[in-house]
Amino acid sequence: MTKYIMALDQGTTSSRCILFTPEGKIASISAREFPQIFPKEGWVEHDPMTIWSSQVGAAAEALMKIGGQWQEVATIGITNQRETVVVWDRQTGTPIYNAIVWQCRRTATYCDSLREQGYAQMIKSKTGLLLDPYFSATKLRWILQNVEGAREKAEKGELCFGTVDTWLMYQLSGGQIFATDYSNASRTLLFNINTLEWDDELLSLFDIPRSILPEVKPSTGIFGYSDVGILGAKIPISGVAGDQQAALFGQCCFTPGSMKNTYGTGGFLLMNTGDTPCYTENGLLTTIAWGMDGKVSYALEGSVFVCGSAIQWLRDGLKVIDSASDSEYMANKVKDSGGVYVVPAFAGLGAPWWDPYARGMIMGITRATTKYHIIRATLESMCYQTADVIALMQDSTGIEVSRLPVDGGACVNDLLLSFQADILGVPIDRPACIETTALGAAYLAGLGVGIYKNVDDIRLNHKIEQTFEPVMPEDERQKRLRRWRRAVERSLAWKEADED
Repeated sequence: MTKYIMALDQGTTSSRCILFTPEGKIASISAREFPQIFPKEGWVEHDPMTIWSSQVGAAAEALMKIGGQWQEVATIGITNQRETVVVWDRQTGTPIYNAIVWQCRRTATYCDSLREQGYAQMIKSKTGLLLDPYFSATKLRWILQNVEGAREKAEKGELCFGTVDTWLMYQLSGGQIFATDYSNASRTLLFNINTLEWDDELLSLFDIPRSILPEVKPSTGIFGYSDVGILGAKIPISGVAGDQQAALFGQCCFTPGSMKNTYGTGGFLLMNTGDTPCYTENGLLTTIAWGMDGKVSYALEGSVFVCGSAIQWLRDGLKVIDSASDSEYMANKVKDSGGVYVVPAFAGLGAPWWDPYARGMIMGITRATTKYHIIRATLESMCYQTADVIALMQDSTGIEVSRLPVDGGACVNDLLLSFQADILGVPIDRPACIETTALGAAYLAGLGVGIYKNVDDIRLNHKIEQTFEPVMPEDERQKRLRRWRRAVERSLAWKEADED
């Protein structure tokens, strides 16, 4: 008898597995952090085999924690860090290079050259995306250009390219599934979001052979089955979406105009725009939210590159906290940041700046500054960056944000959400289940095998746990936002384009 929906949530810094009941309740959870690889300044990589082993290990552990059997898992949903590129040998399943992570900036100068040649508008009209090293195509091209023999093998059809969802499905199925979904495909710079196909003009521009690409499918429906020798049961994989689109689904943002903000490794604000793509000219991305019931839903997205990973930096880089959960306790030791502002541009800046050459800064330090002020300022930076994206979203759509549903790991931090309410001047809603990325994947998988008949079934599960109301006076809010924007301006274009 099947009892659970298994959600595999493969993120930038950890692989997680959550077992949900059909009512959307967490039955078990397991997480495994894995190493980040930084070969050079601005370069970020992962070992694909570590991604796979940590994810399958988390899945087995989540089941073991409750004494469950693989036969009790009704279906598997997958959600993943987006844009990260894995290339592997089609015959052996062995990666030919480390995964190049979405945060990696190694292709910034190549993007500059394409921009100078006038390709940016064509790319945006087809993909909804900006010409930036964030996205997959330039990373894939780099691997084909720089790994010995890769180009020749790709031309012969001997290699597979995938975002992390594709890599996991390939491994789970013993090489039987080579596919992705619309939401992940829409983040590659190779997929035309209007025609819903890999685009020949883009493939030619980036010099990518079509044979290397996976099949693109709707986000809900059966992609294939796990291999019995790997998981111990033949389980359908029936829901796949990139992490931010999955969180939008998990927050039940099914209607145009509904939105959410996720505080994960990065910070991501998404708004459902319905069945037509909405293009803007001010730094928001147009993307596919999901494919379902024979059509696709689109979204507008504002992307902040460094959010929760700034807390990891406090822990692993500065070593001023022992664990991420310490950040709230430490930040509460001071009444405010003491005029300190942290701009965490460790991987450049996303919306609204889109500057791959920005670098992190700490400003406003005086002799009275303590580590507690820097910790608090780092937390506050997550809120300021969100405020910038919210302002952009409101200007672009004309839709006033009256309250903001939030999710992601940092949402357990009450200080963070209180300050977010203050700096936005609107209430912040924290759901009963903040694991909405995994929950969205579970819902998509449940729809794919008929556990849920439609999205109305899913809405019945959604509950708000707490609302944070703003209390900061308007003049104080505006003063802090002005100072934040001055700080950001000083971080822009810090690294020169011709530097290695």
